[in-house]
Amino acid sequence: HVQLVESGGGLVQPGGSLRLSCAASGFTYGSMCMGWFRQTRGKEREGVATIDDDGSTSYADSVKGRFTISKDNVKNTLYLYLQMNSLKPEDTAMYYCAAEGAKRCGADFGYWGQGTQVTVS
Repeated sequence: HVQLVESGGGLVQPGGSLRLSCAASGFTYGSMCMGWFRQTRGKEREGVATIDDDGSTSYADSVKGRFTISKDNVKNTLYLYLQMNSLKPEDTAMYYCAAEGAKRCGADFGYWGQGTQVTVS
């Protein structure tokens, strides 16, 4: 049973920091691509950052230099992180963790978490 569970969201003042976490379990793929996405009401979901199976990363222009994506494998559970610094009100959104059984991230992610709310105000 594949499961992605996000945590770490909350309310923070502009300029502050938050660290999102995502615990991914139940995968049987040999390679995993993972990413963070965000969505606000009335807008399309947008990609924030992705990390390939080999650790290569990619960021949306709006978060480059402020956000850092990383991952760690602990006791058969893959953890995905998003360190968010210098937060701005426009970063306010529901943040989702996503995963796909692939070496390199593409446009499609088959597995999604329930989301964690980040509010910058």
